[in-house]
Amino acid sequence: MKRSLHISLGLLAITMGGGVAIALVLWYGVRGIGGEVIAAAWVVAPGTALLFGQLYLSAIAWRLACGVAQPSTGAFLMARWVREAVNSLLPVAQLGGNVVGVRLLARRGLAGALGALGTILDLTVEAGTQLVFTLEGAGLLLLYGLHVPPWLSWALLPVALGLAGFILAQRIGLMRLVAWLAGRLAGMFPALTASTLGDLHGDLRRLQGNRGALRRALALHLLTWHLGIAETWLALAALGHPAPFAQAFAVESLGMAARSAGFAVPGALGVQEAGFILACGLFAIPPDIAIALSVLKRLRELTVGVPGLLAWQWSEGRHWLRRARAIPAAAAPAPSKAPEAPP
Repeated sequence: MKRSLHISLGLLAITMGGGVAIALVLWYGVRGIGGEVIAAAWVVAPGTALLFGQLYLSAIAWRLACGVAQPSTGAFLMARWVREAVNSLLPVAQLGGNVVGVRLLARRGLAGALGALGTILDLTVEAGTQLVFTLEGAGLLLLYGLHVPPWLSWALLPVALGLAGFILAQRIGLMRLVAWLAGRLAGMFPALTASTLGDLHGDLRRLQGNRGALRRALALHLLTWHLGIAETWLALAALGHPAPFAQAFAVESLGMAARSAGFAVPGALGVQEAGFILACGLFAIPPDIAIALSVLKRLRELTVGVPGLLAWQWSEGRHWLRRARAIPAAAAPAPSKAPEAPP
């Protein structure tokens, strides 16, 4: 029942978000937006290369948050690629990809509990740097003599409070609560016990205490957010509305903030488009150009995400094939020892 409810809610979110996106395209003109996207489609190739660069930097930051030397950066890159693809293209509310990523790393030798804790810390760092990136974009509006739009103020406040509360919860014993709940639910989930999870709070504090690794992870995530500005700047120029780099900075910052606010909608369908319309409107960039910009980003997302989903399924298939081959070998009786010949 619960699984069917999740599927129904996911389909409802996709339908609503997709409906908003389609309505925006129809309202501002399918033919005009389509022509603009086709004319600027060459931007998808450099945007794809840039996204892989962002994934690589994010993978290094994730590995630093986990505080491990193994598995390799390549393994974290593969997991981050799949994590991004699942979160972006499937109705999992930006959560399922994180679980899949931890699962992939566990197969490469990273303990499940440590992978989960490192992922929690990595998500905290990533959210914190996005908040900084969004505040930078708001600061640029003030430099241009523009007012920070009310929707941004209302969006930033709960994000900042939620992030502060999440960090505080980690500091004062969130993991102890998880371990306590695991013990209470041991009868329902035998594999989920306090003993198997270990001292989660102590492990998390140990990871948080590695200040050098966290500083490097913060710098890498902040650089990753800033790299997206280049794609927006290039796309606006290709769409016939070249903008100063500072304007592209503000548009990327505020547009990504809107996308993150729509985390419950798969792929932020409709939310991302509306966010770019609002952000571009601050600089008198027409709505059809804003939607075309969002479509170009989605094309780049599909170019990277679809192969990521296929890589995930290929990995799952190999895993289950190895398990299927191992079961008969383990179940086979040991060969009997031949009797010795009499002297």
